[in-house]
Amino acid sequence: MVFKKKDFFGMRDLTAEEIRYILSTAETMKYILNQKNKKSPHLQGKSVIILFYEPSARAKLSYEMAAQHLSANVVDMTMATNVYQEKLQDMGQLVDQTGADFIILRHPMAGAARLLAKNVSASVINAGDGFNENPGQSLLDLMTIKEQKGDFKGLRVAIIGDLIHSRVCKSNIWALTKLGVDVCVSGPPTLVPSDIEKFGVDVYYDARKAVAGADVILTSRMKTETKNKNLVPSLTEYKHFFRVDENLLRYAKPDTIIMHPGPIQRGIEISADVIDSKRCIINDQIANSVAVRMAMLYILSQIGGGLR
Repeated sequence: MVFKKKDFFGMRDLTAEEIRYILSTAETMKYILNQKNKKSPHLQGKSVIILFYEPSARAKLSYEMAAQHLSANVVDMTMATNVYQEKLQDMGQLVDQTGADFIILRHPMAGAARLLAKNVSASVINAGDGFNENPGQSLLDLMTIKEQKGDFKGLRVAIIGDLIHSRVCKSNIWALTKLGVDVCVSGPPTLVPSDIEKFGVDVYYDARKAVAGADVILTSRMKTETKNKNLVPSLTEYKHFFRVDENLLRYAKPDTIIMHPGPIQRGIEISADVIDSKRCIINDQIANSVAVRMAMLYILSQIGGGLR
């Protein structure tokens, strides 16, 4: 067994071999999903608790569907009125003592999944923690890239946008560099971490240079709320320099694919005409979301996770 961890915290903890193993398992799960009977008995009799302290309809739906396809009992604690009033450790122990086998946690605090895992017997899956990581989204991105490009060897990936507030970007940087991908990033200087080069990526403040020769362009969601209010002069200026549109794509390869973690803001991160083009494969990413989450649950169950 390649993967031997009780919990799933992020891509930073994984080796290239472990990442490839998860993706291979996800491909098997996608095969199951393409059958008339999508049910698999692998988690029959197990309980999966959804504990989201942040709203995310897409992520929650994909985790719920993944657990149900594996025949698990799923309980969504998101709407419980006391969830936000109790400390994370106390809520985790409450859920743990009721017999939960898996806890899928989304939390605004970086490191929340690790903290919870120390206090429970259940296997904890990090569904996003603060500005730290979002491994599930990263894995479905990787699966989509592999389907489109065949493998990771020799690829060049450009990550564009708000890199400070995007946990998906961080997870993808960890994963892609381990898989031998040439990664570069681009964004406003105020939205690019000052030490990001130490992670093995090239930094360009001119997006045209970043997309030149790129096989894949990964865009991040631009925060239009107060987070970036004082970090960029205006959205108009951001769009002029960093929006993925036909003008920017003139500098990219003809077969470059464009991806976005969602929910996308039309006309801000990507222009409407590019979103509706064949080069933008957001629907493929969504299609892979359930298979990836099924793989995460299945692998943890096989190595002892979810065993009480």
